[in-house]
Amino acid sequence: MSTDTAQASDADLAKTFERLPRLLEADGDLIRRGACFNARFQVRIGDVPFDVIVADGRIVSFERGPFVMRTWQFAVRGTADAWRQFWKPVPAPGWHDLFALSKRGVLTLEGDLHPLMSNLQYVKDLLALPRRTGVEH
Repeated sequence: MSTDTAQASDADLAKTFERLPRLLEADGDLIRRGACFNARFQVRIGDVPFDVIVADGRIVSFERGPFVMRTWQFAVRGTADAWRQFWKPVPAPGWHDLFALSKRGVLTLEGDLHPLMSNLQYVKDLLALPRRTGVEH
């Protein structure tokens, strides 16, 4: 795959992730389950960073970077291929979960992991919402 193709692919994945606020607003059950979750975190899709602020289970701020010196509590950073595989409607074994991706070495979890671990299922389900788009990446 050429560098131009890889960058276009990263951009397409970033566009898929940009649907996250709309996907969350359509899922009242997930918002309810995250009612006690309040955090600012970074999600990196390949080379594209996103700043996400969640308050009471709702995304209240969602920005695409790059950023200079942006603070966050924790970060979830994955390769473009990791997210591509993770967002398939039915991911293959080993590509289905954040910790499976971490074990593969294609995703890292950094920073203060307490808010993440305290609301683990909510965060996992939030980051898996792009699977619902039905798009094979």
